[in-house]
Amino acid sequence: MVYALAASTLTLATPATAADRGVVVVAGGPEMLVLEVTEANKVVVRLPRAEVGQGITTAVAMMIAEELDARLADVEIPLADADPRLQNQFTGGSDSVRSLYGPARRLAAGARARLVTAAARQWHVPARTLRTHDTKVIAPDGRTATYGSLSAAAARLRHSDIPAWTKPASRRRVIGHPTNRIDARDIVTGKAAYAGDLDVAGALPTVVARPPTLGGKVATLDAAAARALPGVHAVVRVPGGVAVVAESFHHAFKARDALRITWKPGPLAALSDAAIRSRLRAAVPKLAAPPHGSRQVEGEFEFAFVSHAPMEVLTAIADVREHRAEVWFSSQSPGFAQADIASAVGLPQSKVKVHVVRGGGSFGRRLNHDAALEAALISKKAHLPVKLMWSRGDDMRHGRMRPANHHLIRASHARGRVVAFTHHMASVNESSGSGVATSTTAVPHPRTPRPGAAAPLPSDDGLYNFGAVGGDWGGIELAIPLGAWRSVDSGTSRAAEEIMVDEVARALRTDPVAFRRTTLRSKSVRAVLDKVASVGGWGGKLPAGHGQGVAVHEEYGSCVAALAEIDASDADHPRVTRVVMAADVGTVVNPRGLEAQLMGAAIDGISTILRAGLHIDHGAVREGSFSDFLYARQRHSPWHFEAHLMPSHEEPGGAGELGVPAAAGAVANAYARATGRSPRRFPLTF
Repeated sequence: MVYALAASTLTLATPATAADRGVVVVAGGPEMLVLEVTEANKVVVRLPRAEVGQGITTAVAMMIAEELDARLADVEIPLADADPRLQNQFTGGSDSVRSLYGPARRLAAGARARLVTAAARQWHVPARTLRTHDTKVIAPDGRTATYGSLSAAAARLRHSDIPAWTKPASRRRVIGHPTNRIDARDIVTGKAAYAGDLDVAGALPTVVARPPTLGGKVATLDAAAARALPGVHAVVRVPGGVAVVAESFHHAFKARDALRITWKPGPLAALSDAAIRSRLRAAVPKLAAPPHGSRQVEGEFEFAFVSHAPMEVLTAIADVREHRAEVWFSSQSPGFAQADIASAVGLPQSKVKVHVVRGGGSFGRRLNHDAALEAALISKKAHLPVKLMWSRGDDMRHGRMRPANHHLIRASHARGRVVAFTHHMASVNESSGSGVATSTTAVPHPRTPRPGAAAPLPSDDGLYNFGAVGGDWGGIELAIPLGAWRSVDSGTSRAAEEIMVDEVARALRTDPVAFRRTTLRSKSVRAVLDKVASVGGWGGKLPAGHGQGVAVHEEYGSCVAALAEIDASDADHPRVTRVVMAADVGTVVNPRGLEAQLMGAAIDGISTILRAGLHIDHGAVREGSFSDFLYARQRHSPWHFEAHLMPSHEEPGGAGELGVPAAAGAVANAYARATGRSPRRFPLTF
């Protein structure tokens, strides 16, 4: 459905429909997408999603340009402010392309039909004789009219003279063609504006002194020396520590360092990694008796906490007044943020305006809004607009992280085949312990279980024909700020399962690729596996200490396979030398964007399997920057990377998080084959 909004230029909208995953249509409900053709011949679509580097603005611009026959350069995709009526204004779960693919194309097709109709009536020719190209309508005699020149007339139309049909795949010129990001030049030239770049009137640079331990509190505070420094406007206490508002960040950091604070230790001050691992292991539900007459392959796996570590540190601007508030930051869940901020500063939600700003990376971190909430509290207390910046150390030591977890997996086999596969695990449950967060700042992922509750595991999806498949879930409560990390549960659960698949194949004296081929249920998954095995040269001769590994994954209506090659001749310093990935995600809107997503997934897999994790030492996070949080650098990236996209005419599936579990599993399996070891604790070189 597409309808016109009252405006002087052509302005069409699509409602949030029932087809858009759980959103209920109500009379007079919100518009999901709004498209305007301006007199300057620009096509502007306000996007109710966050752009955090994943390329969603480019993908949507391609959908619009395709159906409207507009030049991609004429399509602009600003981010929409928070709309509390819009229940699906949420960027997560690899859902954006899937949820917008139909509505965006229908919206553009409707606009094209009206613009063609307006030109036909202006030229007194049948609309069906006109064609469109490069943001203009073209008559058979060669006359042309830009969309902008027709926009006002098109806005007055009640009906179009041609149907608003979307194009068949055979006529597409944009969708499916590798395309550079529409914002690439702005990003590399510094023109792209992030929260820290915004010049909001009166907003003063602000930083926070935070406790040495998670959840620590101020015991005593002497701010006299800090307040006496030049450029300091305010020093206020907030739940996360002590905030300094100053003339510049230089002044703010100097004043923060001049604060004399003694801290009460946080609730985990007696706890370190070994004890957490022990508690997690104890929380894993016990396995039942295996099937009678079967033999067992069992494995236990540990995964450490992991920081999201987006390259752009968290920044938020807040201006909280007596009767209203306005906040600017990058948010994947602006509706949740708006409600939480309103509650925290004591205003009705309708009096809080949230502007969504582009983000420099996220990986799930911007699903939560700790920094924005804190900025609003500081602004209210200081009676000043503030621009709050969390340092890298602030976020690594007090921000959200992927929870540590422990897995116990058992495959039972008899007569050469798996007859039962059981995967039990325990994780640190989502909790509020940052000192800033409230219970509502933790935005739940659809697959995040309730504390202590059993939940389905990825193995329950039945990827393999493994007989009786089941799983159970335990958890422990720790006051640690957690958050959904790219691929959420699958990044650890499916990686562990893919390691077990290799170990079962070994027990059955079968090649891992051949074993997967015979046990995978889905033709699509077998096809991507065959692709990486073929182009990756599976089974080829490698030097001593080198190894290959494969893994597959299926989720979000898509599937992927990865083949990794590793040089583990120095087993303590392994290096992935090659990664080949193949993905079937249905119709691919932008192949170049998808390849980038898969490449990023490979780096995530390399990092979290080999190097990158967070230690907890006596209630404090040890790592505080990229110098000790050892995410893969350029020199740790594979020398060779290939991405193969399977052809498809199906609707798009999810892709943003898809590749991580397969990449992680392939790297772990390659390490095992190269060294003869059975990896159990990740990251390996932690």
